[in-house]
Amino acid sequence: MNIDGVLTRDWKDAFDEIFDGAVDESKPPLKLFEKAYDGAVIATSYAEILLTQAIRRFGPDQPVAYPDTGYYLPVIRALSGEAVQKLGDLPPILNRMRAQIYEDLSFYNARLCGEATAFSAEIIEALRYLNDARPHVDPWTGFLGDPIVRRYGILLVDWTIPGQVIIMGKGKSSEAVGKMIQDLQGKGFMIFLCNQVIEQALEAGCKLGLDFIAFPIGNFTQVIHAVNFALRAGITFGGIPPGERQNTRDYQRRRVRAFVLQLGEIDEVQVAAHFAAIFLGFPVITDQELAEDEQIPNWYVSNPNYDDIVQVAMEIRGIKLKILDIPVPITVGPAFEGEVIRKGDMRIEFGGGRTTAFELVEMVGEDDIEDGKIEVVGPEIDEVPEGGSLPLGIMVKIFGRKMQKDFEGVLERRMHYLINYGDGIWHMAQRDTLWMRISKDAAAKGFKIHHFGELLVAKFKDEFPSIVDRVQVTLITDAAQVEEGLAHARTFYAARDERLQGLTDESVEEFYSCILCQSFAPNHCCVVTPERPGLCGAVSWLDGKAAHEIDPTGPNRPIKKEGLLDERCGIWESVNEYVYNNTNRTIEKCSIYSFMNDPMTSCGCFECIMAIFPEANGVMITTREYGGDTPSGMTFSALAGTCGGGVQTPGFMGHGRAYVLSKKFINADGGLARLVWMPKELKDSLGDHLRKRAAEAGLGEDFVDKIADETVGTTADEILPFLEEKGHPALAMEPLL
Repeated sequence: MNIDGVLTRDWKDAFDEIFDGAVDESKPPLKLFEKAYDGAVIATSYAEILLTQAIRRFGPDQPVAYPDTGYYLPVIRALSGEAVQKLGDLPPILNRMRAQIYEDLSFYNARLCGEATAFSAEIIEALRYLNDARPHVDPWTGFLGDPIVRRYGILLVDWTIPGQVIIMGKGKSSEAVGKMIQDLQGKGFMIFLCNQVIEQALEAGCKLGLDFIAFPIGNFTQVIHAVNFALRAGITFGGIPPGERQNTRDYQRRRVRAFVLQLGEIDEVQVAAHFAAIFLGFPVITDQELAEDEQIPNWYVSNPNYDDIVQVAMEIRGIKLKILDIPVPITVGPAFEGEVIRKGDMRIEFGGGRTTAFELVEMVGEDDIEDGKIEVVGPEIDEVPEGGSLPLGIMVKIFGRKMQKDFEGVLERRMHYLINYGDGIWHMAQRDTLWMRISKDAAAKGFKIHHFGELLVAKFKDEFPSIVDRVQVTLITDAAQVEEGLAHARTFYAARDERLQGLTDESVEEFYSCILCQSFAPNHCCVVTPERPGLCGAVSWLDGKAAHEIDPTGPNRPIKKEGLLDERCGIWESVNEYVYNNTNRTIEKCSIYSFMNDPMTSCGCFECIMAIFPEANGVMITTREYGGDTPSGMTFSALAGTCGGGVQTPGFMGHGRAYVLSKKFINADGGLARLVWMPKELKDSLGDHLRKRAAEAGLGEDFVDKIADETVGTTADEILPFLEEKGHPALAMEPLL
């Protein structure tokens, strides 16, 4: 290897030993190698022409970069370590790549041709983005920025997403392509589409885009965006320093588990691109009939049969999936987790303030459960008009020899994931603030309420085999029985909350994260402490601790309390670092005890929203259940649009209902004494607990009577006279603004 990191002809590193014996030396695929060579010459020449034109037009000092990335041009950065910043940086790199292309027709040299082709494609594509151009329109994505890599990259390299599939060319028919993509989505793969298969997939009605982990990246050299995504995942999550070429290749082969499906006719440049994939350890499977001496076992393989081409590719790549047969009429997989069902696409909905809805997971003994039993009590979906609603209670009994009481809440919250895996099913919030929808498309395929039970039974057993042995599900849609079930569920919620009362933030050495809601709010990260539950109200500190015990690589991770920066606001260096790295590097500072200064981000599952009420020098709170106007001039939905989605909005913040009772409730901003308005329903539901908390805070039990609600009014003109008459302490406190 020379000092630039380029393989010389007479040097062969240990990584390439995995390719030894792949080619039958007595019948080498010379035509294939010749195409790789010709394709690399075409690709590098095309890149040279375009680069020369760009430098002539803009000059060598013209900045060149992809949008939304800190990795410069990622293919070049990962493999050579060079940080390309301007056009003048590129000619030496391209010349070096051209110099490593030799006419020697060998498997070894074909892979070097592939590397040169990858560099050329990266240069060609980067030129599209000169002067901050945005060359792609929906549904084409083009280059995928770092936020998308951070959102899905960890799932790719820890094999939650089993692998990356790059589909190139044009399939035999739109129907066949659609079936192939749906099969891959059902298996949970990340999919990149390039060339005519994009139009075929759209014609077949496939769900594509960021929320479905199926990226229509574009045509021709735009296939490089699948490669630079994989390489950034390696740098980000594999810890491979830029420029460690062989370690990068080894990591890609071992961890990313990508493969290429080439559909339709193949030209020389495509063959060169295929060898770029093989250079990184990604095999290529084509639907074209190839002679035996035109193939390379386990690396370049012909398989014209669409019925098993995916299975063959998985076998070649060494990807083994647990076969989970869920008896539901829709596709189930993580590709659909981020799907949103709009009102116009909705067949029926449950909860969300329209009806009563709740969910409960209860640990039971082995004699108190009938494994696999699913019962619907009340009307089914076909008994409700299109666009209508029903109440819903989801009651899940679980028996497991290693199950613990503290795991109930953890499994209950995981229902958010498991239900959202269904194509056409949408789940939001938790506990008794549940909101769910079934799409018209899912209903047309035959999905009914009882299928929620089928899905939960299968997925609980599949994802938690160490603690779940038996599952029984009761789905209640009868209004009276839903209310009875809700009363029962609330005893469990209260007991879980009660277990936390003896814990304080000072008494523990670590907090816990929760990133369950990042499918809807990619830049959101909850920091859960003993005195501050997750915004959804369902994840307590104990829940986070239990969840980490069950799944150490899951959404709840410990955050050590280290490097205290501000005791009053609750700012730790370690918390800031964790939040920054887990919010797509968008939130640099997070205050645990303030909603005015660097507050925690808000997702969309919060039970309540607080907002500054400047006229009263205090704070107002509204809830998901309260649909009326508030002193802020906005309803709950309008406020949610302001502070939801993972943004950090000083003066506005989502939170759980129980947080109002915490001794750490906006402690840095004046605490409970700042609370001047809340819906009567929330005040009544907190009841004696709120009066007790007020007394502990030295505000007196009558403080609750000084808090205005909608019966007093919803405007400053209506509320201020009431607060003055009652002598509310917020009026005499230090100004919030």
